[in-house]
Amino acid sequence: MSTISVTVNGRTYQSDVEPRTLLVHYLREQLNLTGTHIGCDTSQCGACVVHVNGESVKSCTMLAVQADGAEVTTIEGLAKNGQLHALQEGFWEKHGLQCGFCTPGMIMSAYDLLQQNPNPSEDEIRHGLEGNLCRCTGYQNIVKAVQYAAGKMGGAGEKGQDPTAETSGDSPGEAYIEDVASDKGGERSPETVVGSDEAPVAGS
Repeated sequence: MSTISVTVNGRTYQSDVEPRTLLVHYLREQLNLTGTHIGCDTSQCGACVVHVNGESVKSCTMLAVQADGAEVTTIEGLAKNGQLHALQEGFWEKHGLQCGFCTPGMIMSAYDLLQQNPNPSEDEIRHGLEGNLCRCTGYQNIVKAVQYAAGKMGGAGEKGQDPTAETSGDSPGEAYIEDVASDKGGERSPETVVGSDEAPVAGS
């Protein structure tokens, strides 16, 4: 086992992982962040895209130990205070999904695109999403969803900006660390949470 410390969606987790564990399996199975999907295991479909230190990464191609010390953002980290991110809203408003399986990875790739190019053309959107496959929509409404989000975002945001970052002036001491125990004997030990009074309490 290796011990890693990873900040995911603004929370820092310390976990024991097997060296062979893929980042996508760590997120889904140990952190229970199942919005990141597994579609192919061959880096073809893009359903597993997350952001690592501000860069989009297919998490089926990266080991969890390689994310030690990194900041990771998953689809769960985009919405803030109960409000959908502009991209999530765009996929809803413009019917950019049918079965929805590809949607988390599609949105995360589109977010990376809009950080680099706040006002992309239709061709630039299609090129930016070439690494993400969809079997349902024919892509047209996905392009419309990204255009919708680009308009709502107004070109705001810089490359590498963490969409989960708080802007209310919270002090660093209010962050918390979650110690995620590895599975032992088929049962997962309770998580230990240390930090501010607002942090969730184990077993609550």
